[in-house]
Amino acid sequence: MKRAINYSPSRPSAILLALLPFGLCLVIYAIGSDIRLTENPQDKLMPSFGSFADAIHALAFTENRRTGEYVFWTDTLISLQRIFIGLSISAVIGLVIGIPVAFLPTFRALFGPFIAAFALIPPLAVLPILFIIFGLGETSKIVLIVFGIAPFLTRDIMLEVIAIPREQLIKAQTLGASTWQMIVHVVFPQVIPRLFDSLRLSLGATWLFLIAAEAIASEGGLGYRIFLVRRFLSMDVILPYVAWITLLAFLMDYAFSKAARTTSRWYYLDRAA
Repeated sequence: MKRAINYSPSRPSAILLALLPFGLCLVIYAIGSDIRLTENPQDKLMPSFGSFADAIHALAFTENRRTGEYVFWTDTLISLQRIFIGLSISAVIGLVIGIPVAFLPTFRALFGPFIAAFALIPPLAVLPILFIIFGLGETSKIVLIVFGIAPFLTRDIMLEVIAIPREQLIKAQTLGASTWQMIVHVVFPQVIPRLFDSLRLSLGATWLFLIAAEAIASEGGLGYRIFLVRRFLSMDVILPYVAWITLLAFLMDYAFSKAARTTSRWYYLDRAA
């Protein structure tokens, strides 16, 4: 008898199974929307798919008369720019701080507890402080992302460095490697795939911090648009924007996964997809 754990669906079957929950959600929403709109054609809580299409056409493919921009794409570019800058700075901080602090015992004893405590500060709790210090412009939004993500990446990288087998470091020292050479040739290559995995795991929090900052003080961005139209109960705009943010996060997750496999093929040889 073949056990379920030993059964692997074919690629077409896997794709179909992956799409099935999404299709089911769409069907459930369509039924619920139809029921609500039948009872009240003016209902705004669950608009029809046609309303979604009209709203997105107006935002994405119709030029704004006041600014001359296509609002949907402008919001997307603004938010993605903030995301990429924040994540890039966070990744650099994670590597520059995480590797030496975890690799050098003195640094670990000196800075390890501080980093652990700093990582537990709720980023959204300090958002007002960031606005006071950095103002309401771009800097405060990017700093919030860095404040929320960099400590997480740093601690994760530190754990990966600490987990490196001691035998590898002993062999490197036996061959005459200096501390810097061990960091560059032994530690750094093994940290890179973990960094990409950490970035993937932090995407949800990254978008949360961005949307929170855009909702409070911004003149553009996906989060800004969602909170701008909420006062009008414009679910025909809010829900597509939420779906678009989800799709962007999924594509970023996929891009990080491909980048990790491209730069560290050896790491994934004996690992599942």
